[in-house]
Amino acid sequence: MNFLYKLWRSLNGDVAYERYLAHWACHHAGSPLSRKAFFAAETRRKWNGIKRCC
Repeated sequence: MNFLYKLWRSLNGDVAYERYLAHWACHHAGSPLSRKAFFAAETRRKWNGIKRCC
């Protein structure tokens, strides 16, 4: 059951926020983004700009 839980979290992006927090703690000062703000920024990053190969 634990394996399935970890797999599900990795597939739906939950671990991305935890990785962000770990990176932030090691490399930045101040307070990190909230979970909601983090996912909003990631969505903007993924979908803004040109999304085609040629």
